[in-house]
Amino acid sequence: MAAREPEPRRIAAQNRRARFDYFIEDNLEAGLMLTGTEVKSLRSGKVSINESYAGLSKGELYLFNAHFPEYGQAGRWLQHEVRRPRKLLVHKRELNKLMGALKTKGVTLIPMSLYFNDRGIAKLQIGVATGKKKVDKRETEKERTWQRDKARLMRDRG
Repeated sequence: MAAREPEPRRIAAQNRRARFDYFIEDNLEAGLMLTGTEVKSLRSGKVSINESYAGLSKGELYLFNAHFPEYGQAGRWLQHEVRRPRKLLVHKRELNKLMGALKTKGVTLIPMSLYFNDRGIAKLQIGVATGKKKVDKRETEKERTWQRDKARLMRDRG
């Protein structure tokens, strides 16, 4: 038998607005503690992490305000809370690094994407970020427009 190639990671939810609103300084991968109906809801692709953020509570890292809708096929007694805090699993060294970063003024932890790795385990990519001012957002938009126009000119010229 030939060796099987690992599947590319399958993105279940993505925070597309994060790179526009924040300067992302560092990325980190974390696991999530989920219940069965939350995993089913995540596999259906209906999860939203747009308004969510990660933070510390009782010395542990949690994902707050992420919306995991109820799973329709589960009974009403098996359902989960839609916006409950979900514990994030990181190594102790990474947790200490994040705790140090959060003590800096203006730094926050933003979920970038929620995906399944090649083994089928749900992972969350977290960005250590600082907020952008309105001027910075305009600069980002200007740079993006220029890159698009430049690609169009190069394509037209051949």
